[in-house]
Amino acid sequence: MRRTRKRSTRAKRAVAASVALILGGGGLIAANVYASAGQGWGNQSPPPPDRQNAVSTIDCPDVGDELTQVPDASRTAVDRELATLDSQITVAYQRLADNKERVESDPAFAEQQILTPLRNERLNILQRIGQMTGQQLDSLAPCTLRADDEQPAGGDNGGGDNGEEGEQEEPGEEEQDQGQAGNGPEASDFVDITTVQPNVNLPRQRRGASRGSFATNCGTNKNGKFNPDNVIVAPGVSNGAHHMHDYVGNQANDAFASDDDLARGRTTCRNQGDRSTYYWPVLRLQNGQAEADAQADGGGKDQNVGEIQTPAQVTLNFVGSPVSKVTAMPRFLRIITGDAKAFTNGDANANASWSCTGFENRQLKDKYPICPEGSKVVRTFRFQSCWDGQNTDSANHRTHVAFADPASGRCGNGFRAIPQLVQRIVYDVPPGPGFAVDSFPEQLHKPITDHGDFINVFDQRLMRRVVSCINEGRRCS
Repeated sequence: MRRTRKRSTRAKRAVAASVALILGGGGLIAANVYASAGQGWGNQSPPPPDRQNAVSTIDCPDVGDELTQVPDASRTAVDRELATLDSQITVAYQRLADNKERVESDPAFAEQQILTPLRNERLNILQRIGQMTGQQLDSLAPCTLRADDEQPAGGDNGGGDNGEEGEQEEPGEEEQDQGQAGNGPEASDFVDITTVQPNVNLPRQRRGASRGSFATNCGTNKNGKFNPDNVIVAPGVSNGAHHMHDYVGNQANDAFASDDDLARGRTTCRNQGDRSTYYWPVLRLQNGQAEADAQADGGGKDQNVGEIQTPAQVTLNFVGSPVSKVTAMPRFLRIITGDAKAFTNGDANANASWSCTGFENRQLKDKYPICPEGSKVVRTFRFQSCWDGQNTDSANHRTHVAFADPASGRCGNGFRAIPQLVQRIVYDVPPGPGFAVDSFPEQLHKPITDHGDFINVFDQRLMRRVVSCINEGRRCS
């Protein structure tokens, strides 16, 4: 699926900035509800009495995260069933959005017309997944309705990375209004980066560290390769992501791509030995401008609207371990970093990192940054750097890789250090609220849902060079 998109001119930037201020309820002043990402959902004040029945989205247990073992022969079938669960949630969310006033005035309507039918649909699929995996999953069938400012059930606070907490204000009327798409983000999802305290703490490099790096240049997706698929979590399912992805690197990637397809695929990477695929949710300006996908799956049909922004810069660096040498990644290793459903799941797997050029010692986890004039928005993904030494994927697409211990930098027992992908994406967008990443509709375009996906398709010779450069302390490309 190939789509075109527009680049903002300086004149359009000025218009969009004005729109952003209107949508954001006053720009910097209205949006600066938090002085840092250290404020989480758990710290929010109760809603005022006239909002106690307000609901914004539907919250369902993430079945994929609960899977521990899936037989290889059943993995594709299970992933397709999981994708069907996501589609059911999308339909239920739309039913909620279409009947929001009635839901808030009549809880019985919500139970009878939304939650009960959804629970029954989910139960059928969960029983099929249970038969294939040997797990009892029926308890994951019920879903609930929740307000935007509620903490996810069983979730963490969703705070930032060691940020200093600032004063918190009561949400005003502007902060309660949904964004231009009708389902987020809100002005309170943004924070002025200049008010955030430096919060980046990296492990100290020790003797034996692998201090080198390898950079691969794969462009910025100027050719416009987009699709709403996710070949890692929903292979064989069109629109498995329900949001649009940017792709750089391998050009054969869609829902139906096999390892052989990826191995043969063209690549935008300058070094043709790197046919890896790198993809992430697109970022849009919510400025009222219709994109080419306004009536398409993953776009307007899934509540993702506005102009898709081509990154100003994408850097892809592989770095080493602060405590040891690294070993080669296996070919076709799949890694997902972050959680596309972190708004409803809680932040256990969230790994969003938002900042601004000139302020990258201040990283935000659950807020979008408002950057000062002349500074650009930055998304950074530090992928998992520890591998179990055996598997290129796992039942929940997570447990075959892990993050090193944040304090010591060491991998856990049974895991070995591999080159860590650090992906940095820079955007030249107008300052202030008015932009958002694509998301599943019920995730309300929250910044904490940002995520990145990677499949290693380096040829063996180039991967050996990557490892050698990193372990010998050289900078290579």
